[in-house]
Amino acid sequence: MTKEKADQSPSEKILSTRRHFLTKSGLGAGAVVAGSTLAAPYVNAQSGPIKWRLQTYSGAPLGAHVIKPQIEAFNKAANGEMEIELYYADQLVPTSDLFRALQSGTIDAVQSDEATMASPVDIAVFGGYFPFATRYSLDVPALFKYYGLKEIWEEAYSEVENVTWLSTGAWDPLHIFTVDKPIRSLADMNGLRVFGVPTAGRFLSRYGLVPVTIPWDNVEVALQTGELDGVAWCGFTEAYEVGWADVCKYALTNSVTGAWFGSYFANTASWQKVPPHLQELFRITIDQSHYYRDIWYWGGEAKLRVEGEKMELTALPPEEWDQVVKDSEGFWDEVASSSPRSGKVVEAFKKYAAVMQKAGYPYR
Repeated sequence: MTKEKADQSPSEKILSTRRHFLTKSGLGAGAVVAGSTLAAPYVNAQSGPIKWRLQTYSGAPLGAHVIKPQIEAFNKAANGEMEIELYYADQLVPTSDLFRALQSGTIDAVQSDEATMASPVDIAVFGGYFPFATRYSLDVPALFKYYGLKEIWEEAYSEVENVTWLSTGAWDPLHIFTVDKPIRSLADMNGLRVFGVPTAGRFLSRYGLVPVTIPWDNVEVALQTGELDGVAWCGFTEAYEVGWADVCKYALTNSVTGAWFGSYFANTASWQKVPPHLQELFRITIDQSHYYRDIWYWGGEAKLRVEGEKMELTALPPEEWDQVVKDSEGFWDEVASSSPRSGKVVEAFKKYAAVMQKAGYPYR
């Protein structure tokens, strides 16, 4: 022991030992010793949480199921790092302007089908209700996972500036609900003014149905005043949930398709500003939303057809319904010829339908 150390007091020896430890451990002068607190660790602080505005195609009563639980879950799990403000149909911009608003950055994200939001991609016709593309809600994720639709959607949106497609899921089947004119034959559709999604309306117009586009929140009043004769927009679950079943007296049980294609999109610049862990969290809660809707619709459709008492059920004669199914083949071919990529989607639909048919029960 050196004389210097020998002359040190006990407290000086302790301080010397601590300095030696800090130097060896690499903490050096940045650390403090007895009599003061340790220096705070470096934090890369931001001025506040990331703020997003997301608008959905749906009105508030429906949005309470198709998206609100997801946004609430995300905001809670984001733990103050990010906050999404949710807006319903037409609250920030008209639904028909959703895509342009998303692309320009007026809003950061959208939940909608392509056809309703006027997406400029060649596959927009498949968003929403494409006649007879699906029978059940699980057909949608199966088509995206196993039959190439995911890659087709990614390719299509890679060609669009400043919009990122994130995910597509299933909603409900399509039925026609009418106020006071029951549909018991194809002839009964002639002249009926119905609120509905573009692709299904385009197909059904060959039977005289007249598609009408108005703001979502105005539909119930339009049904009451006679501006609309009915809706071709949803299934039983939505019709009861949003109040249309209180106005409509009749429900056509023939379903033109089994599940709606709905997607999530983000403004690319906004998406790139979100750190990877929050991007992953958003994707996880999107999947949570898909799961919630599958159960809500699947159980609701069956329950309300059997136990619902607000509408009388009608059906087309079997031979007329067979004709509608046959007519859809020509519609498929027409759309397939519109672009090579659309042709790939229709080919996937045909392959999938053939596999499901051969698989038999419980698939078909």
